[in-house]
Amino acid sequence: MEERRDPERKGVLDRLFPARYDFYGMLREQANQTVRGVESFLEWLERGDLSDPSDLRREEQNADDLRHIMEDRLMEAFTTPFDRQDIYQLARQVDYILNHCLSTAVEMRAYGVAPNEPIMHMANALMEGVREVAKAVHTMERDHFVAESMINDMRRWEREIESTYVGAMVELFRGDDPIKILKCREIYHHLRDAGRTLSITLDILHRITVGIP
Repeated sequence: MEERRDPERKGVLDRLFPARYDFYGMLREQANQTVRGVESFLEWLERGDLSDPSDLRREEQNADDLRHIMEDRLMEAFTTPFDRQDIYQLARQVDYILNHCLSTAVEMRAYGVAPNEPIMHMANALMEGVREVAKAVHTMERDHFVAESMINDMRRWEREIESTYVGAMVELFRGDDPIKILKCREIYHHLRDAGRTLSITLDILHRITVGIP
């Protein structure tokens, strides 16, 4: 794979076939867009009115558009700064985070589930995790060692989401309203999936930073 090529040979290839596209820049913009999307999700939750999440839907579409552009560029590029499969997977995983946020908002509105403490706690942990992912993505081109050192600390946010999910489910099952249990369980599950997607994103970032020559 590209990140495992001999550095001298890679340098020759880069001089013969210079990169046409700034994939680091595209990943930075994708990360920034994910931050904007999760911020929009949090703002929607904080309003608490279960209105149509139109702003979040727009941000999620913007993220989709950026990902599609990057995928097109990957098809056209002869060289990439690191393995193209990792570029593709990183872009997809951060996009999935916004997909989970939008699904959460849409179903909360449809089911009439108002924001509560576990929902807000998981959403805020996701926000912190996504912001730190964006910082690492912005750092990895100029200093991938620093970016790598940031990754383990970020994992606390996925653990926080998982812990909150388990505690919320324990409390939920103590209730006697099966309809409420089913509705809330669906919402909590979307947020846990967002946390797990964050964890996968960190695994990909780790693989990228370790492999950068």
